Amino acid sequence: MRVAAILGLGCSAKNLRPFQADKSIEWRIGMPASSDQADVILLFGGDGTIHRHLGQLVGLGLPVLVVPAGSGNDFAHALGLRRVRDSRTAWQKFSDGAANARDIDLGVITPLPDTGGAPAPHGSRYFCSVAGVGLDGEVAQRANRLPRWLRGHGGYALSLAPAIFTFAPLPMKVLTPAQSNAETPVWIARSDRPTILAAFANTPLYGGGMKIAPRAKMDDGLLDVCIVGGLDPFKLFRMFPTVYGGRHLDIQEVEYFQVGRVRVETEHPTDVYADGEFVCRTPVEVGLRRAALKVITLAA
Repeated sequence: MRVAAILGLGCSAKNLRPFQADKSIEWRIGMPASSDQADVILLFGGDGTIHRHLGQLVGLGLPVLVVPAGSGNDFAHALGLRRVRDSRTAWQKFSDGAANARDIDLGVITPLPDTGGAPAPHGSRYFCSVAGVGLDGEVAQRANRLPRWLRGHGGYALSLAPAIFTFAPLPMKVLTPAQSNAETPVWIARSDRPTILAAFANTPLYGGGMKIAPRAKMDDGLLDVCIVGGLDPFKLFRMFPTVYGGRHLDIQEVEYFQVGRVRVETEHPTDVYADGEFVCRTPVEVGLRRAALKVITLAA
């Protein structure tokens, strides 16, 4: 078996050693140019590292094992890989011939031309966990400026607290197709109001363990959409702890639904973030690609 190891920021060849007990395996470091050069990929890093490589990983079509070694590891946690030893156990099972690889969906963000007629930026981007518009972008910007160690130890929460009291709700339309299977759909407004945050989730977790989309599944072909309307900052601050248990869905100003794809329009171009990384600015279409990535987990 031939293994390609992708090493994220702060990782080195020494991170491979716990995975190299089988001396018959051929190892190489770096993204293979084609699927002929490897049989499986081990990716050491966090959500940002995964996000930046998704396009290549989808193109290769090889099984991927994520080893949580970044400042944010929500995607690995959603796969049940909360610690490096979990990934080691999953790797041992896979090496022994277990069928513990599964196909999962990935989110897709496609920039659209703005209302002023400016052309859309070229190309779509995959995301693995959650994309967001609104407060999420403000918090991500703040968190990304923190030292790496602090980002990995509550950086998102630390950045969220001050942002809550400075971020103003913005006019936002979230539109869904009138018919789910139409190739050229008629879009209808599902939400059209001042909005604090709109999150489009492929997995339940983001922001260091917050269950923004507690009902999300990675293989159901649906985005879980969570929209938080205009809230008094103090009420929003009190709501924040409930997100860790997914209890925010009971709050009146929170709308939650599942859909195959959505369009997002704002009064002015607004940053879109996904997996903690800047992607583009609104307007955008957010959808899914079914079974886009094969991942190795503890159980099939």
